[in-house]
Amino acid sequence: MTTANAPTNDTRDEGVLLVLGSGDRAYRSYCLASAAARSPLVLVNATEPTWQLDHVRDHEVAYLTDMEEVRWAVARLAERHDIKGVVTWDEYALVPAAHVAADLGVPGQSSATAAACRNKSASRAVWASEGVPSAQSIRVTSLLTAARAARRIGYPVVLKPAAHAGSIGVIKVETPDGLPGAFAYASGRAEDQGEEGSGILVEEYLDGPEISVECVTVQGITTAVAVTRKELGAEPHFEEVGHVVAAGDPLLAEAGPVAEAALDALGMNSGVSHVEMRLTAAGPRLIEVNGRIGGDLIGHLVRLATGVDLAAAAADIALGREPDLTPTRSGAAGVRFLYPDTSGIVRTARPRPELGNPAWLERLVWERGPGEQVLLPPAGDLGTARLGHLVVTGTDAAQVHEHLAHAEGLLDTAVDPAPADS
Repeated sequence: MTTANAPTNDTRDEGVLLVLGSGDRAYRSYCLASAAARSPLVLVNATEPTWQLDHVRDHEVAYLTDMEEVRWAVARLAERHDIKGVVTWDEYALVPAAHVAADLGVPGQSSATAAACRNKSASRAVWASEGVPSAQSIRVTSLLTAARAARRIGYPVVLKPAAHAGSIGVIKVETPDGLPGAFAYASGRAEDQGEEGSGILVEEYLDGPEISVECVTVQGITTAVAVTRKELGAEPHFEEVGHVVAAGDPLLAEAGPVAEAALDALGMNSGVSHVEMRLTAAGPRLIEVNGRIGGDLIGHLVRLATGVDLAAAAADIALGREPDLTPTRSGAAGVRFLYPDTSGIVRTARPRPELGNPAWLERLVWERGPGEQVLLPPAGDLGTARLGHLVVTGTDAAQVHEHLAHAEGLLDTAVDPAPADS
């Protein structure tokens, strides 16, 4: 399945950056815009581009998980352009991007490292062998082996698909009685993760605040740029409710070295990474590494808070350039995701007039409007559960939390529960 948007003339340009997968407009358009400011872009996308056309020079359409299709699409683009680099911020395109970079002979991550980042079981094994602190984890393929793993680790445990992201399919299990339902839930979400990450992980539950460290690696040297403090919804589903980034966060000194060690152990040699961990009583312990810019607008928050543009850095690294990681701001920024109390049909989603348009409200985006359905876990996931999101700025994290609470308190939302048989 490939289609082309050919250039209007036959002349070859000065060189382009290939993007594999644009991502969702609400959450990834800033990445495409920043990359386009660093280089002319061409795109291979799973669907025909619309809003992306403002940022790209040319495109092909191909399923990003079908390596043969991707290679044909890239070959067609290479006939029309001189491709100087490859970049992706799509979790499911990490391994294809590594293969394409190798095919083209341009800078890129090794396919082995990309696969290890995708497969949480493989990364856990590497960290264990290298002494990097992470949760105890056992890969299982059946309820019987899951029960054995849970007994070995000790309840409570966490079940998750081995190669998903965004908390999809992740669930906490308190007792053996809850294991069958939790295994069915995680397995249902794992069906589309592909051969490189098949299976379910049974993991030790780590108690403590969850954070992520946003990192940039150039020629094997990693710099921890910022810490993101996460706000999670009620267990057992670990839905991400919001994130806050503050310049100069003191946690960076504590958590940064752990993130750097995790990436070094996986053989990360270049690119932007999002390293998740929990702050336990024994110190930071790893949850997972994502070998791309964090989702949920985290890269945008980093730029608002510190001035460091992670999407531009990713583009520069892919093109073999030295990224600029100089902080130019000293503030804070946060995002809050808007969830309803129940699944159903949206009746109301609007701000009150009193909210106005304060300078600190960077954006308010409705992802679902009146008449549309929202579906919470366990039936849904982050792709179906959110009404919208808002982004605010402030001088520090405390002020960001104040602004988030103030803005959220001035939103009118209502969802009518759907009939039981709908």
